[in-house]
Amino acid sequence: MLVVMKKHATEAQIQQVEHRFAEWGIPVQRISGVERTAWGTLGNHRPFDPDKIAVLDGVDYVHQVTEPYKLANRSFHPADSTIRIRDVEIGRPDEVILMAGPCSIESEAQINTVAAIVKESGAKILRGGAFKPRTSPYSFQGLGEPGLKLIRAAADRYDLLVVSEVMDKSQLPLMQDYVDIFQVGARNMYNYDLLKELGALPKPVLLKRGISATLEELLMSAEYIMAGGNPAVILCERGIRTFENYTRNTFDVSAIPTLQARSHLPVIADPSHGVGIREYVPAMARAAVAAGAHGLLVEVHPDPDQALSDGVQSLNPAQFLMMIDQCRQIAAAMGKQL
Repeated sequence: MLVVMKKHATEAQIQQVEHRFAEWGIPVQRISGVERTAWGTLGNHRPFDPDKIAVLDGVDYVHQVTEPYKLANRSFHPADSTIRIRDVEIGRPDEVILMAGPCSIESEAQINTVAAIVKESGAKILRGGAFKPRTSPYSFQGLGEPGLKLIRAAADRYDLLVVSEVMDKSQLPLMQDYVDIFQVGARNMYNYDLLKELGALPKPVLLKRGISATLEELLMSAEYIMAGGNPAVILCERGIRTFENYTRNTFDVSAIPTLQARSHLPVIADPSHGVGIREYVPAMARAAVAAGAHGLLVEVHPDPDQALSDGVQSLNPAQFLMMIDQCRQIAAAMGKQL
């Protein structure tokens, strides 16, 4: 339920409404706008008559919100949210933020080579996995802390931020000093213990859609993080599993505007995992920019055919820079910069 005060409601009227919620034992979040104050009721609470709130002095209207996610809901937060990390702002309507790098951090030479390419492209965030969730237990699982040290040093050398995947809550203390954005992968979208822990931390979280998740389930996972006290959540469409087998996943471009219509959180796209085949990644990146994505998360490797993980979907430097040039033209046509 959303309770909106009148434009010129007094502080006394606002406090009266707040006091009534407390009397009834109903948890709420206060939303203070430029011209109005509002509240959203959170979680499960005993039924009560909305008219008891509607008749209070200063209340403009009461709106029943049927979706189970509240904090991530645009009804509770009509304006788009932006997430600022140093001089980078994710979610602005006039900018598409580029995050790029290898699937896995493999060596000092590899991550430094990629960091230089990423910087040249105009990207602001370096991606790379130190811990890798692999389908096979025999596949490369990442370098762990040595990999985190390598990506942090490379990012600092080229003045880039770092986004890297956390697989388990036990890794959080180790990773905090190395990463600027915690990435939650598709396999962990339902890892509610991890999401709760991330909700208690002050760093942004890039939350990927699960391979079979509905958009509501993705928003409910975001709600776990936000309910813990961390509002800095970035939603990521990365493709879902369908009956199609010509591509690794089916990239759901429609998810981008759909999520933006229902949530105020920034929405980015991962075209690399979206299709999982190198030659199709640029087309999906262009489509994501045209659909209004706030950012792109792209895999690039100096020599994809020799990559230790996901080489088949990683772009080589020439392909990557050509793709960025194409996406930049599309962004410009929409009045944005990339």
